[in-house]
Amino acid sequence: MTEKNETIEDDIGLSKMTSLGERVSYWSYFVGQSMSYTMLAAFLTSYMLLIGVDLGKIALAMVVVKIWDAVNDTLFGIIFDKVKFKSGNKSLPWLRISSALIPITTILIFIIPRGLDSSLKLVWVIVAYVLWDAAYTLSDVPIYSMATTMTANVQERNKLLSLSRIFALAAAFILSMIATVLVSEQVGMSFPLVAILTSVIIALTMLPISIKGKERVDFTRAVEDSYTIKGLFKYLNENKYLLLYYSGYIVFGIAATGSALGLFVSYYLFGSALFSVVLQLIQALPMILVTIFINMVLKKVDKFALFFYSNIVFALMSFIMYFVGYKNITLYIILLVINSIPYATIYILNLTFTPDCVEYGQYKTKVDARGMAFAIQSFAAKFTSLAQPLGLLILGFFGWKTIEAESFAHLDKLVKTGEAIQSSLALKGLWFTYTLVPAIGAVLAIVLYSFYKLNDHDVQIMARYNMGEISKEQAESLFRRKH
Repeated sequence: MTEKNETIEDDIGLSKMTSLGERVSYWSYFVGQSMSYTMLAAFLTSYMLLIGVDLGKIALAMVVVKIWDAVNDTLFGIIFDKVKFKSGNKSLPWLRISSALIPITTILIFIIPRGLDSSLKLVWVIVAYVLWDAAYTLSDVPIYSMATTMTANVQERNKLLSLSRIFALAAAFILSMIATVLVSEQVGMSFPLVAILTSVIIALTMLPISIKGKERVDFTRAVEDSYTIKGLFKYLNENKYLLLYYSGYIVFGIAATGSALGLFVSYYLFGSALFSVVLQLIQALPMILVTIFINMVLKKVDKFALFFYSNIVFALMSFIMYFVGYKNITLYIILLVINSIPYATIYILNLTFTPDCVEYGQYKTKVDARGMAFAIQSFAAKFTSLAQPLGLLILGFFGWKTIEAESFAHLDKLVKTGEAIQSSLALKGLWFTYTLVPAIGAVLAIVLYSFYKLNDHDVQIMARYNMGEISKEQAESLFRRKH
């Protein structure tokens, strides 16, 4: 290895630029953000299935929201890159605003008055979801962008982002278990009350970054004011890895119809909504092991290689689970435990690639369009919530019966009286939507991911070039593959 190569490799191990308190506050923000997202991703579909509105109409309402989402995220990406605050900070002002708005809008979407007719309920869903979506955008772009302004060290940045996914995963896991118990037929708490209690925690965990966070990396060298909307589309066309990665991410996410239907799968196929708590506890150990060892693994294995092969294993296991079925509970649980290992790896890593694409985009175009890049990430993350209407549409095709109930306790009474019993075909559709649709989505995503060629080594070199520390010729001579 040349002296030049040794310098680059040594720089990967530079000491941290952030303090422990700052890092903890950064990760804490993801706890609250994840809880808000989990309330919608894991419980909104169940809530919608109990408000007595036709599944097709609910699905259409959710799709309408995503149309706004496409505009919302793109506009904020431009605003984020253009707006300059007197403090000189790029992310912190937005994070302070979102810390207040996200808890409020999370509550709003779960307090639909039961006395409204179905049309007004749909209007409520659309308005509340649009407001939540806007609040979430104000949080998502800045918090991920802040990882690049807190530190210029790629390895420290990777750790910040990968551990943020671990905190988010832990928050989602804990909330899913506790909220499931609370809304189950045994406890019978209403969804609005659970949303209010959760939102208090959301507010408390999102606040610390506004106090402890520091933006210390100066990107004024980059040409960030010279592009228009037309220029942004040109940037996206030139940043092939950003488009490739998030195309795969969206396909995988939209097909993840199982997570939104977990409560109904547990209740109708396994006998109780509480069974989903059992399944989450069973998956906890392998997921904890992944979170403990992933950073050690990343020191030995390239991040994207680990992510790519985890997708392959997840797809294979999901196909097996579908064909094995749910009647052999022991075998199903064994397969679920195995599949939770690649799933946890995917979840922890899946939003850590945007900074890499930002470095690549700036390297190729000399434009620091991180706001646009993180807006695309935010858009992709929220666009995957189309898994909810997709799941509802598929259930509708299988003849799922419309239900109106205040809680799972109420649903249980309706089932016992024969008012909410689903047909055999509907139950087969539930299992199909829960297992096979995600497997198909994973396969399609793998095809797209196979064209993604960035690696940690080359990204670190791009970061050095973007900071003005080495020339383009030096960077190109050190790459492991041509970009």
